[in-house]
Amino acid sequence: MSFLASRLSRIQPSPTIAVTQKARELKAAGRDVIGLGAGEPDFDTPDNIKQAAIRAIEAGDTKYTAVDGTPALKQAIAAKFKADNGLDYESDQITVGTGGKQILYNALMATLDPGDEVIIPAPYWVSYPDMVLLAEGEPVIVSCPQNNGFKLMAEDLEKAITPRTKWIILNSPSNPTGAGYSHADMKALTDVLVRHPHVHVMTDDMYEKLVYDDFEFCTPAQVEPELYDRTLTVNGVSKAYCMTGWRIGFAGGPKELIKAMAKVQSQSTSNPSSVSQAAAVEALSGPQDFIDENNKVFRQRRDLVVEVLNRCEGLSCPRPEGAFYVYPSCAGLIGKKTPDGKTLENDEDFVTYLLESEGVAVVQGAAFGLSPHFRISYATSTEALEDACQRIQRACAALS
Repeated sequence: MSFLASRLSRIQPSPTIAVTQKARELKAAGRDVIGLGAGEPDFDTPDNIKQAAIRAIEAGDTKYTAVDGTPALKQAIAAKFKADNGLDYESDQITVGTGGKQILYNALMATLDPGDEVIIPAPYWVSYPDMVLLAEGEPVIVSCPQNNGFKLMAEDLEKAITPRTKWIILNSPSNPTGAGYSHADMKALTDVLVRHPHVHVMTDDMYEKLVYDDFEFCTPAQVEPELYDRTLTVNGVSKAYCMTGWRIGFAGGPKELIKAMAKVQSQSTSNPSSVSQAAAVEALSGPQDFIDENNKVFRQRRDLVVEVLNRCEGLSCPRPEGAFYVYPSCAGLIGKKTPDGKTLENDEDFVTYLLESEGVAVVQGAAFGLSPHFRISYATSTEALEDACQRIQRACAALS
């Protein structure tokens, strides 16, 4: 009998974390490596948010809190949902966890029985399928290729729904592609979902505020109020507020689901950090102007990366609507040979070649369920991005 649980054989470690760790190890060994794998803003947490945490510590706000969030934070979250999304949630419809990942995990653990299906559009954030598998559900992957803007089409959603479908997971703007669903895009999907009342909607809106040009964000329950009672609207402070390490995610949803998620959390981590919760209150309630300032820089970086990559022979890089990722196709490089004579068979071979030849760490598209692509995070300094893009150009030019 194996000591380790058999459920672990169904999942893999996070590929994005693995790439970031490999880049760190190579740097520590003296290699000149530019890491473009981490989905983490390089901007520091704003000072007013830090000061709120310091005040909480000085005031002795360092004890256990309610399992799924303090009243003050739930009030701030409710105000955010109302102001930004036109959604009304009471405190018993709101949950707070240690990051958006825990919110998603709690929901799946609280609702999935063996054999229950979860529709996941691909490309997807790497953790969605594995969390479904850990909860003994079955991921149903629906391909959303580049010619569809990396977005789920209504007809493909309709085909994927079965009597066993319990959830669909939507993510806009997307990790890994940065693609965003317009109001019309979302309405086409919600029209399908209205016709299937047994399907619940888990919407990961973590990149809501990181949008560019004229794109306007929308969330499913906002677009179609009929879905309100079966939608879990997930968000957090990690990305827009530059608070990845503070570990605060939250969601609004049906009371029964929120209560069940709190039950799961009560027997795992219990409450999120009291200090982080105090900081999150300030993040949501305090000045928001820095977000637009950061977005201006992100947009400039996006444009830089897209322009340079589209000049690389064999690469094709669409311009995303939001987040801080691009998802170029490397189809034009598959079958080419590296200077040492190795043939590139897939996107994993290409990203390995990039790392070994030029010291640029990116993540292969296979990790996100759609090849041959790779993901670049441009949430790093402009100087590092310029250097990395030159290296990528050089690596592509060296292929034959």
